[in-house]
Amino acid sequence: MFLDELELKIGNFVETCGSNFVEDLSGMKIFDRPLIGVAVSDDPLWNILKKPDVVGSNHMAPIEWMSEAKSVLSYFLPFSEAVRKSNRTKGMPSKEWLYGRWDGELFNNMLRSFIVESLKDQGYGAVAPALNERFSVENHRSNWSERHVAFIAGLGTFSINYSLITSKGTAGRFGSVITDMDLEPTQREYTEVMEYCDGCGTCISRCPCKAITKEAMNKEQCSGFLNKVLKRNQPRYGCGKCQTAVPCEFKNPTA
Repeated sequence: MFLDELELKIGNFVETCGSNFVEDLSGMKIFDRPLIGVAVSDDPLWNILKKPDVVGSNHMAPIEWMSEAKSVLSYFLPFSEAVRKSNRTKGMPSKEWLYGRWDGELFNNMLRSFIVESLKDQGYGAVAPALNERFSVENHRSNWSERHVAFIAGLGTFSINYSLITSKGTAGRFGSVITDMDLEPTQREYTEVMEYCDGCGTCISRCPCKAITKEAMNKEQCSGFLNKVLKRNQPRYGCGKCQTAVPCEFKNPTA
């Protein structure tokens, strides 16, 4: 019952918080209501993430962040139509997308904090790894991957470009909170890592720096392009061309 109430509170927070709207862009809404999934802290997949060919040995399991962890609440914030539509052109990312990526992540941090405080208000322990001082990123790999967490929590599967495809597509941001509250896990409706990707390859031609192929994603090449965008638009950066004007932009193309 509390999870239903929490989901309602999270949805209302997203719909009403002023930080989810960009005053500089005529009040443009950044995110729509989120998808929410739950994973248990002892799911065997947490150990799989420690493999070098998945995330890496530095990836921390829920109990390493919080010794009494029982559940992980994961969510996907889909970008609004205004953000997505603006970035369907070719070339450099749109201004709306840059605001969505930068200002949207600032809002995402507010949502993480909101969920943590909501759980604590009910007497439960909670921690958002992305806001924790132990959170780190090395060689483009973090010790808490929001996309992989979402995969374990039943929210979706990966695509050619390593984005996660949910029932509301791939264009958006992920977040999560670990808690000692005992929640029922979301059933994963997939068994394969890339089950929701139809392999169409549209994201390959969409990439402005040619970093995507059928076989791999060149993270160094992608990162180099993002650095160019950052120099032009500091502090904002982003791209998202592989997440817009593609079949998986706002839906699961295999559904």
